[in-house]
Amino acid sequence: MADRLRLGAKEALVVTDVLRDTDGTEHIRYHRTYAGLRVVGGDLVVQQSPDGRLQVTRASTARISVPSTTASVSGATARSDAAQRTDLRAGGAAPQKVVWAAHHKPVLAWETVVTGSEPDGTPVRDLVYTDARSGTQLGRIPQVMDATGSGQSLYSGTVSLQTVLSGSTYQLTDSTRGGHSTYDANNSTSTSRGTLFTDADNVWGNGTTSSRQSAAVDAAYGAAETWDFYKNHFGRSGIRNDGVAAYSRVHYGNAYENAFWDDSCFCMTYGDGGTSFSPLTSLDVAGHEMSHGVTSNTAGLVYSGESGGLNESTSDVFGTMVEFEAANAADPGDYYIGEEIANDGNYLRRMDNPQADGGSRNCWSSTVGGLDVHYSSGVGNHLFYLLAEGTGSKTIGGRAHSSTACNGATLTGIGRNAAAAIWYRALTTYWTSTTNYASAANGLVKAAKDLYGVTSTQCTATLNAAKGVSINVTETCGGTTPPPTGGNLLLNPGFESGATSWSSTAGVITNDVNGSPHTGSWYAWLDGYGTSHTDSVQQTVTIPSATAASLKFWLYIASDETTTTTAYDTLKVQVTPSGGATTTLATYSNLNEGTGYVQRSVSLSGYVGRTVTVKFLGVEDVSAATSFLLDDTSLTTS
Repeated sequence: MADRLRLGAKEALVVTDVLRDTDGTEHIRYHRTYAGLRVVGGDLVVQQSPDGRLQVTRASTARISVPSTTASVSGATARSDAAQRTDLRAGGAAPQKVVWAAHHKPVLAWETVVTGSEPDGTPVRDLVYTDARSGTQLGRIPQVMDATGSGQSLYSGTVSLQTVLSGSTYQLTDSTRGGHSTYDANNSTSTSRGTLFTDADNVWGNGTTSSRQSAAVDAAYGAAETWDFYKNHFGRSGIRNDGVAAYSRVHYGNAYENAFWDDSCFCMTYGDGGTSFSPLTSLDVAGHEMSHGVTSNTAGLVYSGESGGLNESTSDVFGTMVEFEAANAADPGDYYIGEEIANDGNYLRRMDNPQADGGSRNCWSSTVGGLDVHYSSGVGNHLFYLLAEGTGSKTIGGRAHSSTACNGATLTGIGRNAAAAIWYRALTTYWTSTTNYASAANGLVKAAKDLYGVTSTQCTATLNAAKGVSINVTETCGGTTPPPTGGNLLLNPGFESGATSWSSTAGVITNDVNGSPHTGSWYAWLDGYGTSHTDSVQQTVTIPSATAASLKFWLYIASDETTTTTAYDTLKVQVTPSGGATTTLATYSNLNEGTGYVQRSVSLSGYVGRTVTVKFLGVEDVSAATSFLLDDTSLTTS
């Protein structure tokens, strides 16, 4: 696969996840290495159809390469400097040499760990990346994802729990859902699990905080409902999709007003609340926090900038869906986050009108990435609400909801289940660690087309919802690209419907962001491997009787060849009439290299009144890559 993706000689791919559609299409998620070093921000997703066609989504479009893998700054120095810069403790893990490529030109870096706690007691465990040659801090990625005080406790009423009988004692362990267990942290901030909840009669809690079991009931119930939601809707067995459950801890710290997911322990932790909040074990918060685990094990969205806001929004989306799925009369579904736990009767966030909390944004702008991730999540939350419910005012779950599109459009929702299905597919098949809102919206439109079809109402609604939060979307809905004016005889002339109407070698027709289209998202990429290789793309067309016929196309040639005299790599434009011989009409090569697309034209006047096959044939020699990028073709008569 590495050679088909035109990766460098020192790059290698490691499969981390494979999803298979019913039609045989595979979505393969890879991490990347360079000279044996892990590439942070080098992940990618390859969609391979049964006929061998590839679509690729990359976290980084840069070619992964560094001048040397020898560090000028030692790992010990990087570890010490990271602790000093962050005013935290250096973690116990040894420094790891990596290549840092997250929103950055690839550089050799040290990955170190810093630990500590926030002022409210939330534990901190961040990965810090330091340039291994200059010592500059490159980035910092939190590993503990919190909800900033969101949550609830003791609001789900009487619920059914799965437990395990051990001797004469019942344990709060759900053997039907991967073995999820609930522990009492005993008001400690230790990293230990704590004490497993047990009971003599299998009747847990009393619905008030006077029983320490009550919060545990909510945590166990939330874990069960979250498991069931993912299983019933997406066939996902647990957070990692491996049939193994996380575990939960309640009563963390003293008057701790937060809840958090921690990848390092694969666990959920809930505080008891205090001045502002009640115990943080509400249904939507449980679903929110455990969905951080799902994101970590799929797209791995970096928890900062726009990808961090998208990470938070994804947890709000699925936490809300868990609440709806539970259909609990004591806590009916709505698009408010943390409404049950706020002691002042308010809420943490609203998806219908995010800016109502005073900090979140309804609409995307270039400044969104600079906000706290809990505020930048508003863009994603608003998009999901518009997609699910549309604009206007309504009452949902007994609460008033009202939403207005940023562009003033009137939108009709497609329903939350369809919206959630689109969101989940985009998360698991199109998003990568560095996905921003524009890329996320394109992924959502692709997901809608996958699930419901290119001409579906759901696809159009997804596109309109993204525009409704001011995101510039380049992905489109609809069928075959309509011919341009002038009577173009070629179908799908700009490749925007993929390989429709064209025949090509595998991987040639692509939307790979490592190359670039002339217009739209799709184009044909012939060669560019740096080894002996042949690619082709062709279409058969009938040219009516006319005075003249002309084939025009936009061509971009990029080459690593250094010669100014020898055509080592060539692209030939050929025509073959039905039952006749092939003729080469034009030849381009590495000598025609340029800095962008140039429109080319050849005459087909000698073939009017005949059925012909128009073919672009790329041939590359044994070394030094040359890429021939083709887009926006036309065949017209006059």
